[in-house]
Amino acid sequence: MILALSASAIVVIALLWDLLVPRVAELVARRRAARRLVPVEGYDPGRERRAEQRARELLRSCVNDEEWSMYHDLGFLRVWGRHGEGPDSADDLAGAPYAYLIYPHKPIVCYLPQTRQLLNEYCVEFPDETRPYGSARLPDSDDVLAKWMALTGDERRLISTANMHLPGRQVDPLQVRRDLWRLGQWERARADRERRRTPPSSGRVAAS
Repeated sequence: MILALSASAIVVIALLWDLLVPRVAELVARRRAARRLVPVEGYDPGRERRAEQRARELLRSCVNDEEWSMYHDLGFLRVWGRHGEGPDSADDLAGAPYAYLIYPHKPIVCYLPQTRQLLNEYCVEFPDETRPYGSARLPDSDDVLAKWMALTGDERRLISTANMHLPGRQVDPLQVRRDLWRLGQWERARADRERRRTPPSSGRVAAS
């Protein structure tokens, strides 16, 4: 009887050993592998946020007060075009001024301010090749600044080298028209604030 029980116990222990040993070995291997994992040197979870903050400060130092307020409040910039240097459809403009909307990491959208007619999209990219981690994309505000500098510095060159598409290829036309409406509302509110800040002239002439 004792021999039978002992034999049964040995069989049960052998079966449990065969089941448990692989799992224990796998667990030990995972723990050892986890200990060998070394974080990427210099990685900082807040780096993206600080990079964007620096980019916004740089953008603010380069554009004027109106442009900075526009970007801060609306999330995009408008740049007025120069006649004869912008869209290929310049003959259709009949001398009317045109403008561009600059979005972060989206094509530049050209349009007619008078009618809000969308003309073209111009796709340009400015990769950040100096960054050792993650995406090669510039911070949002750096991307906007790069496009702003290219348009204001050499519009003809930027337009001639960019990939031109009809409106709606990458930027939703409905979103652009909403943004143009928002821009109009923003400009009217800004003009009202400026009028309230300016004291009315009395019209009196100081006695000599």
